[in-house]
Amino acid sequence: MPRQQWTDKQERKYEHIKDSVEDRGASERRAKEIAARTINKERAQRGQSKTASRSSVQDMPSSKRGGQRSGTNRQKGRTREQLYNEARQMGIAGRSRMNKQQLERAVERRKAS
Repeated sequence: MPRQQWTDKQERKYEHIKDSVEDRGASERRAKEIAARTINKERAQRGQSKTASRSSVQDMPSSKRGGQRSGTNRQKGRTREQLYNEARQMGIAGRSRMNKQQLERAVERRKAS
């Protein structure tokens, strides 16, 4: 990662992305990789790098994309983490072993009763 070529703003963005990915449970190594790839792709799209792949240059910038590729057939609404926290507050047993759908059902059942 030749980070000496990054601007101060790109360096801050790198740190922010890295911290965000780590907060979502990825290892530090994986978080650094994702953050560096994101910054380097944006540099390529702006013509700031010596080489750039065609897919990097023609693709939509990550800042504009903002979750558009998160998946079309995924469930909408609250995240698993939000549902888990709600289940914890309600005292639902076995919540740590539940997936998102099971948590939704358990929370709704508890609210109905």
